[in-house]
Amino acid sequence: MELLVGGQWTASHSGRAEEVTSPYDGAVVGLVPVADASDVDAALTAAVAGAKVWRNTPGHERMRILLEAASLADQRAEVIAQTISAESGKTITEARGEAGRSGEMIRLAAFEGTQLYGDSLPLDANRGTGFDKIGFTVRQPVGVVVAITPFNYPALLVMHKLAPALAAGNAVVLKPARATPLTALALAACFVDAGLPEGVLSVVTGAGGELGDALVSDDRVDKISFTGSTGIGNRITQLAGVKRLSLELGASCPVVVLPDADVDAAAAAVAIGGYVNAGQVCISVQRVITHPAIATDFLDALVVQVEKIQTGDPQSPGTGMGTLIDVKEATRVERSIRQAVDGGARLLTGGERDGAVVSAAVVADVDPTSPFSQDELFGPAVAVSVADDWQSAIAQANGTAYGLGAGVFTSDVAGAVRAIREIDAGVVHINWTPLWRADLMPYGGLKGSGIGKEGPRSAVAEMTDVKTIILHGRPW
Repeated sequence: MELLVGGQWTASHSGRAEEVTSPYDGAVVGLVPVADASDVDAALTAAVAGAKVWRNTPGHERMRILLEAASLADQRAEVIAQTISAESGKTITEARGEAGRSGEMIRLAAFEGTQLYGDSLPLDANRGTGFDKIGFTVRQPVGVVVAITPFNYPALLVMHKLAPALAAGNAVVLKPARATPLTALALAACFVDAGLPEGVLSVVTGAGGELGDALVSDDRVDKISFTGSTGIGNRITQLAGVKRLSLELGASCPVVVLPDADVDAAAAAVAIGGYVNAGQVCISVQRVITHPAIATDFLDALVVQVEKIQTGDPQSPGTGMGTLIDVKEATRVERSIRQAVDGGARLLTGGERDGAVVSAAVVADVDPTSPFSQDELFGPAVAVSVADDWQSAIAQANGTAYGLGAGVFTSDVAGAVRAIREIDAGVVHINWTPLWRADLMPYGGLKGSGIGKEGPRSAVAEMTDVKTIILHGRPW
């Protein structure tokens, strides 16, 4: 593979390349260039020129090109799925689901990019202003967007940035995760092959620290869209200067199971929501807060469901959960589980590591103030705690630095309304877990989980600037 710089495939400036390997068996999946600051400079130079061309391309023409890219993504979905599974360790079933959404996400964004409506302004409502002026707003692309994406959804999270930015008329420089660059390059090829003008899209691969710092600190960049850890998000805010930022950061998502809930349904949902993609999902269920009256029944039901999850070769259709992204991450998760148990929690099932695989774990009696609850785990384990009353449950749900997603299981409408009002999370689910996302919906967190919203309509809005226009009918 080569870098994509301004729509042209090229070797890195240094000529260096590195292997991308499977976290499951270490097999070499591909070879990608290692970009450096010179490649970043070339990509941004191309983007400045490309942004001018793309901004002046009519919306219907941008939409035509994006729809062609969507069609190519559909046609290449199986190849992209195989790439996702190979480089990330995701099961092939999950990878096919992810790859299959790519074309539809482009189509959703392409439509929104043609709908950049402004507002008329009732200026005569302001004292001292009559009918001699007309005011309205117009939207225009911000210019050059830098998109930085993580490893856990190498197609989905690339598309949530790339497609809206392009649909709105911006040029984009994409820096994908070092562990999963092949998927990003394959998706970028769909746009290039669809006829995207030169300069509009670049993909630089390599070390996140070096490339990321160079990209976010450059004055030619107008907008940064980042998904990753809260720590890196903080660093970006320090380096970026005066730029528009969208930051989708860490989480420790809670699920509250009230005494009137359907316990079996809640357990079945948590058994999905806590372990998809080996728990490497920002909106994965990390914490479950139960009432003492149902805690034992819930745990019994959950353990039965979790022990059905089979690990193994990600390429096998029978594998229910794949690997973590690498052995280092698997070792970290294993250590976190062990530390929770050493602190007084009970490991009911799972938590065993084999290479980059950690078996699905359920950990009971977890102290809500412990690191196992407070810190983002990003692995296949669910912490279960108890709360004696609704107020205590709300306090636990809101008791971390994060606020991305939350779920509540209840048969009581009053309880649902209270959850909607009082839980501080960007998305609140009633009778489901946080691990559910429609691509078109607004998506983003509160508190340390970030700023800004994704989803095509929200992202297009955040990737455009609003100008206010006043037509003066009199020269005084």
